[in-house]
Amino acid sequence: MIRIALRALWVNGLRTLLTMLGISMGVGATITMFAVGAGAQSRVEDLIRFFGSTHIVIRPGSVTSGGARLGFGSQRTLTEDDAYAIEREVPAVEIADPGIGGSGRVVSGSKYWHTQLWGASHKHFELREFRIATGRPFSQSEVQSAAKVAVIGEKVSRELFGDTDPIGQVMRVNKVPLTVIGSWERKGQTSVGGDQDDLVLLPITTFRNRIMGAAELKRGTVGLISVKVREDASMAEVEEDIRKLLRQRHRLLPEQEDDFALQNMSEVLAAREESSRIMTLLLAAVASISLLVGGIGIMNIMLVSVTERAREIGLRMAVGARARDILTQFLVEAITLSLIGALLGVALGVAGSYVIGQFAGWHTALQLESFVLAVGFASIVGIVFGFYPACKASRLTPVEALRYE
Repeated sequence: MIRIALRALWVNGLRTLLTMLGISMGVGATITMFAVGAGAQSRVEDLIRFFGSTHIVIRPGSVTSGGARLGFGSQRTLTEDDAYAIEREVPAVEIADPGIGGSGRVVSGSKYWHTQLWGASHKHFELREFRIATGRPFSQSEVQSAAKVAVIGEKVSRELFGDTDPIGQVMRVNKVPLTVIGSWERKGQTSVGGDQDDLVLLPITTFRNRIMGAAELKRGTVGLISVKVREDASMAEVEEDIRKLLRQRHRLLPEQEDDFALQNMSEVLAAREESSRIMTLLLAAVASISLLVGGIGIMNIMLVSVTERAREIGLRMAVGARARDILTQFLVEAITLSLIGALLGVALGVAGSYVIGQFAGWHTALQLESFVLAVGFASIVGIVFGFYPACKASRLTPVEALRYE
């Protein structure tokens, strides 16, 4: 049956290929839909783990230059004192962690590694849930004294020190010697591609005064402030309290805009999830329509095939073929057509997921379940839309069939 089906499909290769396109596009869209949905969910979960749903990120404000308003972050308007004031004066805030980021080359002996550098307070480890594997985190006194110490990620430790215990080792950053006092447990990559183990954490004062050394940074300005809010607090109320406090500290008049930006991570994550859901629904609609069109195409091609091969059916029935043999033959052809289209659709789905991930910036995650579901659904389409033509063929009598030219 399968050999006869493949031969019949091969005879009309172009027609077969065009018929399979609908099934292929439907299966490809289904796989892509699942990949986008799974990737979006993974990204949201990862962002929740990284930032936390009760976190607020405060970024420095914008500045107007030459009549043009530049974006947030174009001017450093936040300071360490702002962070400490938020933690002190807003009751619902548990932690306010000022931070400055950058990148640089770290050197130990003859080995060097280019990595990310981050200056933070001693509460950063609690805020980001970094569990120390060996050694210890830096303390508040080390932050206040700008101590030459660092806590490193697993990847930095491996690249600089190999299998040697990094604790107590000295490495240089911009020619400044730093003693490694700790290393955190492996955290892996985020869904947005950042490696949380390829990082060096320093006391913020050490980073600002000894590593960066820029005049504007010496005044205590920071790149951002990460705020952790108590679980039972209202995020909207905390946002408003922080906004009022910062406007007061920055001496902004009522008619002046904020010189900082507040990002409520729960709102950001909800927006990401909603946009991902819309994208998934759109792809689901495309997949459903494509599979429906593919099924109609299969029914059409099978009806044409029944008419074209009526004499063959008559001859088979004349020499002893039963109605169920003819029914099975045409059903096998329809299912074979669907399955070949589904396999092409799998390739389209993988390619589509890659294209969306690379060029549209969407994170995708291929799932085995999507392949099984798509191929299974394509088989069902083949059976459903191939059943009527197969029934029509099986109901022909030898006399009627042999009259066709």
